Amino acid sequence: MSKVIDIVLPDIGSTEGAELVEILVAVGDAVELEQALLSLESDKASMEIPASTAGTVAEILVNIGDKLNEGVVVMRLEVADEKKDVGPASVAVANEATAATKPEDIKIYAPDMGDVESAEVVEVAVAVGDLVEKEQALLSLESDKASMEIPSTARGVVTAIDVAVGDKLAEGDLIVTISGQNDIEVTQPEPVAIKPVRQDKLLETPVKAIPNTAKSTGHIHASPAVRKFARELGVALSTVTIATGPKGRLLKDDIKNHVKKVIAGAASTAAGSGIPPIPSIDFTKFGEIEEKPLSKIKRLTGANLSRAWLNVPMVTHHDLADITEMEAFRKSLKVDADKQGVKVTFLAFIMKALVAALKQFPQFNASLSADGKSLIYKKYFNIGIAVATPNGLVVPVFKDVDTTSIFELAEQMETVSKQARDGKLSAAQMQGACMTISSLGGIGGTAFTPIVNAPEVAILGVTRGQIQPVWDGVEFQPRLMLPLDMTYDHRVIDGADAAAFMVALASYLNDIRRVLL
Repeated sequence: MSKVIDIVLPDIGSTEGAELVEILVAVGDAVELEQALLSLESDKASMEIPASTAGTVAEILVNIGDKLNEGVVVMRLEVADEKKDVGPASVAVANEATAATKPEDIKIYAPDMGDVESAEVVEVAVAVGDLVEKEQALLSLESDKASMEIPSTARGVVTAIDVAVGDKLAEGDLIVTISGQNDIEVTQPEPVAIKPVRQDKLLETPVKAIPNTAKSTGHIHASPAVRKFARELGVALSTVTIATGPKGRLLKDDIKNHVKKVIAGAASTAAGSGIPPIPSIDFTKFGEIEEKPLSKIKRLTGANLSRAWLNVPMVTHHDLADITEMEAFRKSLKVDADKQGVKVTFLAFIMKALVAALKQFPQFNASLSADGKSLIYKKYFNIGIAVATPNGLVVPVFKDVDTTSIFELAEQMETVSKQARDGKLSAAQMQGACMTISSLGGIGGTAFTPIVNAPEVAILGVTRGQIQPVWDGVEFQPRLMLPLDMTYDHRVIDGADAAAFMVALASYLNDIRRVLL
């Protein structure tokens, strides 16, 4: 006999739910305990939903793209329902099951943490000797993207703690050891004997190669972060033939190595079709060196800019804006700004002028669809500002600039700039920009070529304003001229549109009152 049980979505740590991005099993598939069934993505992390029991998939109740919350029934499993008469044989089975549940050392490891490679331990919530329940929080972690708790996977007494506050944890690191047993229930008259699953055995499975065949039933073992990484690179997991992780799991390095092989193969079979790598050089032959690792932010920024540079045909338009009157008006606001405790910079005026230009030229406030067949126009006006920090470049996004006052923008910029320097910007604060401004005005320079922050279609560069002689028809007048550099996606914007956009932007900066029209 068999029975059907519901698989219910557990607490996923997000009140707004998470999007279903992948279904790893199909109706009729046999699944094992803890086998991944679904992959979800929220604004904070990626995660897999495991099977709470072994069985056969009877029904799938969700679809890719659904927003799921705690308590939703995602699928139903058909499981064996063994019922036996109570007798000597049943009692013997019950005794064996009871013996199987004797206390043992259960090692608990750090699970997959989504997009986060490592996180810092900020609190250890248990001590040696404590009795913990299953799902009880053991640790609190913080990364540059989110905070999270690591729950216990079993009930028992803590016998060893292998981490301390301040440690950096990655997936697979040993956290604590518990003396107890996994959840095994033996009841009469239905004795059940379930062999405990030792978590420390997971790392003892030899590495194996994944065959080069497409699979849709979840037998390709990869964490949500790895699956997302592969999707971003356009790599089908079924084509990756080597898995070097524990229990044959695919790692990010496996995806990278696969891409390198594909590029190398393409370069060897067709001239000019691959990108040859920069040769490795031993610089110690020429003198003393010092090697320092790039920060995580710089590594991610480099990857994003390289992807944009290779995919977007870019053109840069250079122009000058007369901001003499705008600068005089900005200085006249100093008394009011001091009363509100803010410092108004010319960047706030540039943001307002840019929004006015975006309204006049809506094709600049758009993004090209993934298939390149349509243009997605945005009805909101969010502006990203590139901010240099000790760890690298970040781009916080200021929302609804069209309805935000100059003083409010100034206050927001002071707050956000400090958060950026302290590394405390959330992922949500760096998403949703319509267009980005990269300003070098406080440093210097006369012009540069910023790279489009795809999927935006343009980026505005600003350098330091200078007093220049400008002919007014009668004589030369000293005017404060601001260099502007706009790089745009030539698939969406042509040269004439770019020139018209820059003329309009310069006119708004020349007379900021026109923004109010």
